[in-house]
Amino acid sequence: MTRTWQISGVTDAARARIATARIAAAHGVPPLERVRLAAALSARLRQCLTKGGTWSLTLETGTEPAGTPDAGRRVLHALVTREGAAADGEPPWRTTVLCPEAVPADGEGSVGDDPAALAEALLGADEDTSLVLDRLAEQENLVAFHREELQQTNQGVVALHAELDAAGRAQREAFAAERAARTEAENARRRLMFLADASAVLTASLDHHEIVRRLPDLLVPEYAETVDVWIFEQDSDRNGSPAHAAAAVVAARTGRPQYAARQPGGLPGVQDQPPSALEPDRPLLCIPLQTRGAPLGVVTLSPPGEGWDPDDAVMLIELTRRASIAIDHAQRYQHNRDIAETLQRALLTELPAPPGLSLAARYLPATHGLNIGGDWFDAFRQPDGGVIVVVGDVTGHGLRAAVMMSQLRTALRAYAVDGGSPGRLLTRLHTFLHHLQPDLFATAVIARFHPDDPTMTWAAAGHPPPVLRTPDGAVRILDAKPGAMLGIPLQQEIHDHTELLAPGSTLALYTDGLVERRARGIDPGIGRLADALGSFTPDQLAQDLEGSADGILRPLLSDSERDDDVCLLLCHLDGTG
Repeated sequence: MTRTWQISGVTDAARARIATARIAAAHGVPPLERVRLAAALSARLRQCLTKGGTWSLTLETGTEPAGTPDAGRRVLHALVTREGAAADGEPPWRTTVLCPEAVPADGEGSVGDDPAALAEALLGADEDTSLVLDRLAEQENLVAFHREELQQTNQGVVALHAELDAAGRAQREAFAAERAARTEAENARRRLMFLADASAVLTASLDHHEIVRRLPDLLVPEYAETVDVWIFEQDSDRNGSPAHAAAAVVAARTGRPQYAARQPGGLPGVQDQPPSALEPDRPLLCIPLQTRGAPLGVVTLSPPGEGWDPDDAVMLIELTRRASIAIDHAQRYQHNRDIAETLQRALLTELPAPPGLSLAARYLPATHGLNIGGDWFDAFRQPDGGVIVVVGDVTGHGLRAAVMMSQLRTALRAYAVDGGSPGRLLTRLHTFLHHLQPDLFATAVIARFHPDDPTMTWAAAGHPPPVLRTPDGAVRILDAKPGAMLGIPLQQEIHDHTELLAPGSTLALYTDGLVERRARGIDPGIGRLADALGSFTPDQLAQDLEGSADGILRPLLSDSERDDDVCLLLCHLDGTG
């Protein structure tokens, strides 16, 4: 089917538009497509009328060719062209719509000059428009519904994003708090480890001068740039004491830490002071070395940077407190050690010079530890002309051991006035010590010489054995079974032993500090003592017994830590060997 209309005015355009709508309806074109076709055709005809002239509208039905998406389906083609000479420069206008229903009978869809037909066509076109408008209204309602749903969805998405953002912030804050907690825990662990290690270093020495020297080495450069330790006792011994910061003087007077700087430090447990006149541009932390009594001194520190972290300041105050305890203990130990050494040396009287017998003794107090005060030696005459020599060792150390040693020495001299052999004297000392000090013990070895008797009598109670060098240079260890230690809770009778001595013989009595080493025990040391005693010539022992005593001490103490007292007593029988 092909239909053509000539259009030269508005009425022709209206008839052509209405006819197109009716023909499209008759060919089964959907209302929406019909409205779109009518709207597009109306817009094109409006343009044509504006340009003027005569135009031609052609409607033609047919089928889509093969190879197209709608191949084989019926379509309605609309073509608008210009007639006359002006048509050469005007391109045609084309549009196509699908026709899913059957083609109407001939003559159907035409619009003539009958007004009734024209009105009916207009009403039909309006009905199509109304139907399309209804469909459009439904679509708008559906679009509004979907728009509202989309808005609600967007609001939900925004709320979800807000929740996720809040959760992310909370997680980041939790991670930051965890990192801060880990950092704080690591710093606390580092401070505790430093405090423990530094305390071990400070308490390892019993020399307070050494403790004072070690303190700056521990703190510089991690916790302080400079460290000044002001010990009151040391300054009082100097002719001119150095100047100290005013905050240090306040700390010494009040016993509380002071912080001197241009700005307050805000450190816990520390009072703020104006900047020091000695160093106004440098903050100073002055911590007293506090003890149970008055402060021992003041430690003044300058920071490694701008200032101290509050936790570092607390750690420094605690370290200084421990240092003050270590210094106080060292000073007390040194004081007691000096008393014990003075007492013990006062009790070690000069050796006698009996006829036919030369004596040489050495006493060396321990230089490390608390082991001073227990070793002693003595030599004296008995009423019958005999000579008693003794070397002993009181268990325990310090002033108490020195006092007990003096009591044993006095008791032995008192018992020896009544006579008695070495075994009998040791038995009486055992009873005396057991009743006087049940928790204190001692070892001792006693030898008795008599100018009219070449036989030496000796006895030992828990003590290392004597070493004897004969005139021919042979050395023997007198290892006869000794008695038990003096003072142990049992009754014992300590027996005598005898040894025939030739002129030129030398007897060595000693304490375990000379021969005992922790790593090797006591037996190798006794062997070394025997070797040293045997290395001398008879003339050396006869002419220089004092030098021989020094010659024994030097090799035997070369590997000693000197953590125990040392006693050595040499007894040489005059004569040729």
